[in-house]
Amino acid sequence: MTPSHTLALTGIRVIDLTRVFAGPWCTQALADLGAEVIKIERPGEGDDSRRLGPPFFSDADTAGGAKSAFYLSANRGKKSVELDISTAEGQDIVRRLCADADVVVENYKVGTLARYGLDHAALRALNPRLVYCSITGFGQTGPMRHRPGYDAIFQAMSGLMSMTGEPDGAPGAGPQRIQLVVSDLMTGQFAVQGILAALMHRERNSGLGQYIDVALLDSQIAALSHAAMAYLVSGTAPVRHGTAAPTGAPSQRYACQDRPIMLVVGNNEQFVRLCTVLGLPGLAADPRFAANVLRVKHLKALNALLEPVLESRRAQHWIDALDTAGVPCGLINTMDEVFRLPQVVERGMVVNFPDVGHGPVPSLANPLRFSETPVRYDLPPPALGEHTHEVLSGLLGMSDEAIAALPRSR
Repeated sequence: MTPSHTLALTGIRVIDLTRVFAGPWCTQALADLGAEVIKIERPGEGDDSRRLGPPFFSDADTAGGAKSAFYLSANRGKKSVELDISTAEGQDIVRRLCADADVVVENYKVGTLARYGLDHAALRALNPRLVYCSITGFGQTGPMRHRPGYDAIFQAMSGLMSMTGEPDGAPGAGPQRIQLVVSDLMTGQFAVQGILAALMHRERNSGLGQYIDVALLDSQIAALSHAAMAYLVSGTAPVRHGTAAPTGAPSQRYACQDRPIMLVVGNNEQFVRLCTVLGLPGLAADPRFAANVLRVKHLKALNALLEPVLESRRAQHWIDALDTAGVPCGLINTMDEVFRLPQVVERGMVVNFPDVGHGPVPSLANPLRFSETPVRYDLPPPALGEHTHEVLSGLLGMSDEAIAALPRSR
C-alpha cells in the first residue's frame, strides 16, 4: 500500500454526510488522493446505496452488511461511523468532528441540516477554515430548490435525453437514458474540483474556508458543453443521431460480417486513408465527400458506399487494417471483453481488496497516474459502523461506555 506521507491530500480530513452517488463519488476521489474521509451513516441502515442492487457482494438481507456493487463503486478509502444526527447527541458529535476538519460534504435536502445545527453558518462559526460543499438536485436557490431528484430526472430535464438515441424514423427511435448515472458522476467531479480550489485558496490566500453550492441539474447542463453551445450559437436544438456524430463523418457504428465496429474519421487525411483501406480510393476525390462538412451533408450517400464493403469482412480484419493505416476505430466491447483487453490489464484498471469471508473485493482503479503522490488503495469500502469506535475514541476521546451507549452504534 502507498505510504501515507506520499499522498497528495495527506493531512486533509473530510466529514462525509453524503449518500447514494454524487456525494460519495466526490468523497471517494478525495480519499483516493489521500484525504481521511469519515463517512457518517444512519445506525442500522447506513447509506441507501448499500441496498441498491442486485448484484450484491455480501448478504443483501442484512441491512448493515449489504454491499451492493453500486455501494462498492463509490465508497473505498473511507471510515464508516454509525451516528444518528437527528439526535442532539449525534449532532454534538458531528460538530466536534467538524471543529478540527478541513472539508464537509453533504447532500441533504435544502434546509435539513440547518434544523440540526449542522449547516454551513453553524459549522463555520466553530471552524472558519472549513470548506463546506452542499450537493443537491437543483441547488440552494431557485423555485425548484426543494424538489428531490435522481440522475434520470436530470438527464431528462437537462436536454441530454432529447439528443440521445436513434433518430426519428429509425427503428427504436425516441429519447434514451444513458445507462450510467452521468449527472451524479459529473456533479461529483465538479464538487471535487470546487473543493480542491477552495482548499488551495485557503492555503494560498485567505486562510479561510468557504461554501460551495453544486447542483446536479447545473452540472449536467454544464456537461452538455459543445452540444449546448451549438444551440446557443445557432438557435437550433440538437437532434438524435444514434451513434453518428452531428459534426463529423464518417463517425458512427458500422456493421461487419460478424459484429459491429465504431469508426471515427476526424479529418480529410484520415478519410483518404480509410478509402484506401476499403479499396475505394476514388471516394476521396468525389466532390460530395472532399471535406468534412460535405461528408456530413451527404452522409446517407456516403454510407450507401461504405456499408456493403465493411459488411463483407469480419470486424477484426477491419480493426487491424484501419489501425495499421492510422484510422481511429474500435470494437464495441462487452464488459467481459473490456477487462481482458491487454491495454486495460497493463494499465491496472482493476484493483482488489482482501475481504474476510467473501474473497477479494474488486474495485475500478482511479485513472490518475501521479509521478510523486500515487493514488491510495488501502481501505476497502467499509462495513456499516466499522470505524465507529476507532474514530470516536481516537479523535474525540470518547470512552467505550459512551460509544456503546450511542443508539445502535458498534
